[in-house]
Amino acid sequence: MATKRFSMVIDLQKCVGCGACAMACKTENNTQARTRGQTFNWADFAIEAKGKFPDVKYVNRPVLCNHCDDPKCLEGCPEPRALYKTEDGITMYNQRYCIQCGKCYGANGCPYSSEDVEKEDAAYTVISFNDVGKETHAAHSDKSAAIKGGTCSAAEIAKKAGALPPSKHAYKYRDRQPPEEGQKSRGKGKLADVREDGWVEKCTFCIHRVRNGEDPYCVVSCPAKARIFGDRNDPDSEVSKLLKKYKPSRLKNNKGDILADGEKGTGPNVLYIRDWYRSNVDACGPWSMV
Repeated sequence: MATKRFSMVIDLQKCVGCGACAMACKTENNTQARTRGQTFNWADFAIEAKGKFPDVKYVNRPVLCNHCDDPKCLEGCPEPRALYKTEDGITMYNQRYCIQCGKCYGANGCPYSSEDVEKEDAAYTVISFNDVGKETHAAHSDKSAAIKGGTCSAAEIAKKAGALPPSKHAYKYRDRQPPEEGQKSRGKGKLADVREDGWVEKCTFCIHRVRNGEDPYCVVSCPAKARIFGDRNDPDSEVSKLLKKYKPSRLKNNKGDILADGEKGTGPNVLYIRDWYRSNVDACGPWSMV
């Protein structure tokens, strides 16, 4: 049983939808550009706008892997060594054992993931797949002018930087959990800082940072301090205190549906508190950020 239960609380009253978290995630984890119906955005947004002026509802909800208590990606995967839960509750994957079947995000897999977000009319996908034989970060191999009439290309920038992607952030991670029967990848799990073709990928809660006592980079980069990360098994943690103070909501799928009261779903560990609606905003005034 997990000794810790790492979770993230996102305060929708503080979030301004600036996108700093998404940009930070892409640079920290070297994810590629959106292609072939896959987003490769480990930090993304589910945007909802409806109603008629002046009664208009708009929600810009940051989304990421929920690191569920009952992850359907693990149930869908026929290779028990490819996806696993760490001792601190993070849902991790081992690229070495992925067999490229796609069942982790198929019909019986993760409800927050889609094979093609456009075709399925999904707001986002948690799991993205690097197709076999398809170059990753192909955008940086483009030799055409980055700006019309200019001379510099994406390929030239990558060459000058000596890295792919040009902004590559190098890090090393190896799972420290001892091997267990039926989970032989544990203790051997390796996460490459840049994924190759033929593997699934998703948010890891920046496990390479967490294991060093640091917060995920999306948390660090948020200028509004809207993201709070911590151990829900620790009653003195900030996430535990916030969840005791405010009633949280949790996403049901990647279509924007919310779990009803008493509905467990997959047991998501990304929880949302408060919002921007006048009737629910706290403190000094109707639009206070406090």
